[in-house]
Amino acid sequence: MALEIKKEWCKGCGICVHFCPKKVLVLDELGKIFTRDIDKCVECGLCELRCPDFCFTLRKGKGEKVS
Repeated sequence: MALEIKKEWCKGCGICVHFCPKKVLVLDELGKIFTRDIDKCVECGLCELRCPDFCFTLRKGKGEKVS
């Protein structure tokens, strides 16, 4: 699986940072989301579920969306 992030859609609300159980997501100096250590991501999908700007997509295989 892979976590896709559309950083340009991020408004910097920090909701995803708050809900990330492994603290993989952080806001940069411009207030945009980025991953600190993607290898620690457990692909729980909370960022995708909670993001009001739809910045995240959790995908598996060849473009198949995780349901």
